[in-house]
Amino acid sequence: MSFRYDEIGKRLKAFRLASALSAEEIARSIGISRTALYRFERGELAKIETLDRLADLLGVSVPTLLGVGNEYIASAVAYFERLRQTEEDAQHITVLAGPISFLLSSPRFESVLEQMLMESIAGDADLKRARIDVRTILDVLKQRKENYLKRQPSIINLVSGLEVERMLRSGFVGKAQLPNDQLEHRIDIARSEVSYLADLIDQSPMGVQIGVVRGALPQTGFQIFRQADRKVLTLSPFRLGENPNVRVGVAMITSAAEALLLHENAVNEMWKHALKGTAASEYLRSLLQTTQVSSNVRRLPVRKT
Repeated sequence: MSFRYDEIGKRLKAFRLASALSAEEIARSIGISRTALYRFERGELAKIETLDRLADLLGVSVPTLLGVGNEYIASAVAYFERLRQTEEDAQHITVLAGPISFLLSSPRFESVLEQMLMESIAGDADLKRARIDVRTILDVLKQRKENYLKRQPSIINLVSGLEVERMLRSGFVGKAQLPNDQLEHRIDIARSEVSYLADLIDQSPMGVQIGVVRGALPQTGFQIFRQADRKVLTLSPFRLGENPNVRVGVAMITSAAEALLLHENAVNEMWKHALKGTAASEYLRSLLQTTQVSSNVRRLPVRKT
């Protein structure tokens, strides 16, 4: 069996980031230099004994580091880093990941993302570690957006109208029972984001296709990346946006032909029935209008008789 040593190095880096251990701590624990660890992450061959010690320290299996079979990831940090690495070489990306696709999101959404993620971990048992994870994720997301804007791979984004409507009513929140003034602000940002998406559809930037499905979409998000020599499928319970989750779940990355074919068929079926172009942007603006009306009704004072 042949291995892609560059991919082994990328997985090693992702799991290192997820461990919250510094490169110095990891190198010292397994008896190598920090320089040697960085060389492994750049794709230089490591002895199997060294990989075994690294896997044990990072809490993964050697087959996972080697990329044998499917890659299972129980850390949002490692997952988003693996997304960043995969996107670096992607020529085309298909996204089904809730009402918000981070690569196509606005600066205003990014401005509130850290606060939302911090809210979502408020009850975590290891709050200090959770905060470190959130900051690492934000750094990785920043690199992802910069890489996307620099390379501009083509992208297809499928969005659920039902999820958009729910987001417009609840706003961008990371926890329940926000004070009313904060909740109204988060709803305003959600409305701004949907308006931004509708405008993006109207502008039809080269390489960007957005489809709005009026019904529900699969609860587990997935993305398909087409690279020069292969395709990669990622499935993940980790999400950004409304009620984000960066703490619990197991993501999977695979290049298995059957998995790719089934998910590509699902995308084709959803895309066939999705609203596109003017029909999609008008539908999103109709959701903005109807949710604004219902919101105003809720705010009306109760008349006493």
